[in-house]
Amino acid sequence: MDAPYAIEMVNITKRFPGIIANDNITLQLRKGEIHALLGENGAGKSTLMSVLFGLYQAEEGVIKKDGKEVKINNPNDANDLGIGMVHQHFKLVQCFTVLENIILGVETTKGGLLQMDEARKKVVALSEKYGLQVDPDAVIEDITVGMQQRTEILKMLYRDNEILIFDEPTAVLTPQEIEELMQIMKNLRAEGKSILFISHKLNEIMAVADRVTVLRRGKYIGTVDVKDTTKEDLSRMMVGRDVNMVVDKTPAHPGDVVLKIENMTVASKVHDNNAVKNVSLEVREGEIVCIAGIDGNGQTEFVYGLTGMEPLVEGKITLCGEDITHDSIRKRSHMMSHIPEDRHKHGLVLDYPLDYNIVLQRYYQPDFTTGAGFLKKPDIRSYSQRLEEEYDVRSGQGSITIARAMSGGNQQKAIIAREIDKEHKLLVAVQPTRGLDVGAIEGVHKNLIRERDNGRAVLLVSLELEEVMNVPDRILVMYEGEIVGDLDPKKTTVEELGLYMAGAKRNVGVDTERKEEA
Repeated sequence: MDAPYAIEMVNITKRFPGIIANDNITLQLRKGEIHALLGENGAGKSTLMSVLFGLYQAEEGVIKKDGKEVKINNPNDANDLGIGMVHQHFKLVQCFTVLENIILGVETTKGGLLQMDEARKKVVALSEKYGLQVDPDAVIEDITVGMQQRTEILKMLYRDNEILIFDEPTAVLTPQEIEELMQIMKNLRAEGKSILFISHKLNEIMAVADRVTVLRRGKYIGTVDVKDTTKEDLSRMMVGRDVNMVVDKTPAHPGDVVLKIENMTVASKVHDNNAVKNVSLEVREGEIVCIAGIDGNGQTEFVYGLTGMEPLVEGKITLCGEDITHDSIRKRSHMMSHIPEDRHKHGLVLDYPLDYNIVLQRYYQPDFTTGAGFLKKPDIRSYSQRLEEEYDVRSGQGSITIARAMSGGNQQKAIIAREIDKEHKLLVAVQPTRGLDVGAIEGVHKNLIRERDNGRAVLLVSLELEEVMNVPDRILVMYEGEIVGDLDPKKTTVEELGLYMAGAKRNVGVDTERKEEA
């Protein structure tokens, strides 16, 4: 007789207003396997895993663990059953430290006092064992998204869970961190743990998963052995059509300088050193310039300085010939568009409906507000509906859907639609394809290249090596807050790029010299 499945979700149906998120889905996880869950943005993957973790209750269907039916009414029930989850949008207390977040809910106390020393030892041991380096005393709101991700993973490992759910775990990790995480997952499998792995990245699924289940628009499409399939077959199952994996673009024809940054220095919130050190660069109309680098090397603070979210220690920012160094965020947003790194913190008001989020930076303009200061709600609604259709933003109730209720990928598509459609000379796109499926990534890359071909300047900040190599016309590598390389993607290799990103190679001043020669 075959061993029972570690987890079996049978005929699960979960409904939300206006949408059936999971429509009669059956998923079977074997013991000691890595089982990938693949699907477009909004296909129902995170919802299905949230049902398993007790965040949602299904209207129909049953869950079995080791062949026995179980009731999971909340995450505490899931944890008691040995089920842990790393969420796509982190469930962390921003004002707590890394250590406090990891032990939250399973604290060891003695005489009513927290026993932090034992917890610290266990966390440090786990972080060393699995290569998840964190600073236990760092406050969550001060650390990078990548380190927040590691905190989430450690939170799950700290509880000794047997069933591990990874919801888009690599969306915010660097290529090196992704390789390490893939190895960690293989090690966990070797230890007998069973892993459910939600991902849009076909390379990762092919590299690490044993089997893959595909969902499309809330329905079960099929389960296949990874060794018996191809990336092309999986993308076809996922989106229902062939997807072009290659970025098509003609050579760039750069024009006048749109953005000029001179000697930018930005302080760090985490340590005494400056996060950005004396950075100078230019971006011209009709070109895409990418800032590449390992996460935590100053890219976030650089974007904060550029967009006005952090003051400069020193330096000058010129946009379209105008000095904007001390201008407000609102004034800057008239001239530039910004797709932020953290869509929840800086991209959306999660409890506003989709249409209000679409006009978030423009609601006060005559198109959307009367002279008396009242919102033109029908105009806002019709504008939002146009962008939803044009950018394939999917939601249960259309424009009136609360942003929080949308899938992460569709939240991202809404921000991209808003920022690209807005009048601007410069588009700052930070991790624009984070959490998007292959079909949506193809669309974003086409939009970035269309922006370039329409004469706009595009500054892309990306941790995705494939994106860094294929989308931009020029790559600037940032290491420890400095620009250490100015590379032509057509003339460089992934290996050379990796050396610059690791600080093993640099060609300081190349950017300036090139401009002078030109």
